[in-house]
Amino acid sequence: MPDQTLAVSKICCIGAGYVGGPTMAMIAHKCPHIDVKVVDINADRIAQWNSDQLPVYEPGLDDIVQQCRGKNLSFTTAIDDSIRAADMVFISVNTPTKMFGVGAGRAANLEFVEKCARRIAEVSEGHKIVVEKSTLPVRTAEAVKRILANSDNAATFDVLSNPEFLAEGTAIEDLLAPDRVLIGGERAEAIEALVSVYANWVSRDRLLTTNLWSSELSKLTANAFLAQRVSSINAISALCEATEADVDEVASAIGTDSRIGPKFLKASVGFGGSCFQKDILNLVYLCEYFGLPQVAEYWEQVVKMNDYQKQRFVTRMVRTMFNTVSDKKIGIWGFAFKKDTNDTRESAAIYVCRDLLLEKARLCIYDPQVSREHILRDLRSIFTEGDGVISDAKQKLIDEHVSFASSCEEASADAHAIAVLTEWDEFADADFDAIFDSMKKPAFVFDGRNKLKAMDLQGKGFEYHGIGF
Repeated sequence: MPDQTLAVSKICCIGAGYVGGPTMAMIAHKCPHIDVKVVDINADRIAQWNSDQLPVYEPGLDDIVQQCRGKNLSFTTAIDDSIRAADMVFISVNTPTKMFGVGAGRAANLEFVEKCARRIAEVSEGHKIVVEKSTLPVRTAEAVKRILANSDNAATFDVLSNPEFLAEGTAIEDLLAPDRVLIGGERAEAIEALVSVYANWVSRDRLLTTNLWSSELSKLTANAFLAQRVSSINAISALCEATEADVDEVASAIGTDSRIGPKFLKASVGFGGSCFQKDILNLVYLCEYFGLPQVAEYWEQVVKMNDYQKQRFVTRMVRTMFNTVSDKKIGIWGFAFKKDTNDTRESAAIYVCRDLLLEKARLCIYDPQVSREHILRDLRSIFTEGDGVISDAKQKLIDEHVSFASSCEEASADAHAIAVLTEWDEFADADFDAIFDSMKKPAFVFDGRNKLKAMDLQGKGFEYHGIGF
């Protein structure tokens, strides 16, 4: 049995993505006595973390990385050496929805998690605390423990669950002052070792400890509840449009009820991001697996409502623009799933753009943080068939109907319509007089985020359509 003090002086994090990079940067920043190494098999991504252009955009992240990198924070592809030297190893790899075999379209693909566990078991020496940071289905730790227990090199392990609750765009704020840090485990000494790391800057009353299974399930449940609120207000937005009520006024009215609260009651074109849909589908799969079909059906409706909201947005655009958008230029304002991030995973913009392209619209896309290459990759992916190949016709559609702009004004020039798909703050500062003059008439604005609602674009000559009013 390892020494009960379990002091942590060296940390290794496997996975240099949206969670691993910022979380480890914050630990290094707040724990200068701990050496933190972030490792990944993707050499290009590691090179970006070691450059002046980080692969993840988060306000405040660059400053923290610059302060710590080369001191007690490093990014490397030396995976085995970093694991071997560490006291604590975080698993922070992607767990996408499985798209093949048993559970396809719902279950989490745990391939990368299992490979990490096997790598840790293979190269470890002495005692390691292994921390699940990836979002995982309940009971995954059991599989991780079994793999580690079969290590051939006499190493010993504790397994903890430490799910992340970061909101992209505010990840640094969330890391600095979290609502809670959840740590699940079986042995008090291992739990206290991780608690002691966070206690360098997080008050003890916000460090919550549970058993392993409660911790794993809490992450899925938290995201399911948040997504449920978004889908609920989006469902009401459709009713508001049919009855001439205003969804923002409805949200404000119900949000003042202390039992409900105002957060996550903002109607939009639909939620996106790496977690909400993936985690709900995983929850649906788990409920079905454990023989709870009614519970599975309940949570699946949250995803169906989100899909409906995106479809409804496009349908409204087409019907409003005289039942055709074929060969009409539409300026796409924003491609990230929310402002202040360059993450596009499950972004509503991907699906809206796909459906508009299928209607033969010509899209001119602008996003201040998402690159042209990234956008094209997402569009090719959404058009890819089940065999992983994009048809010539779909590729031609992208090649001939998608262009890019360096500003929202440029994206709108000579356009029939604007579609606001990300709520970037800069969009409210655009020169709408010049934009109106440059557009075809009538000049339509379809605001999927209600970002421009208060600007009286009707008074400037636009035909303005928001969500839920």
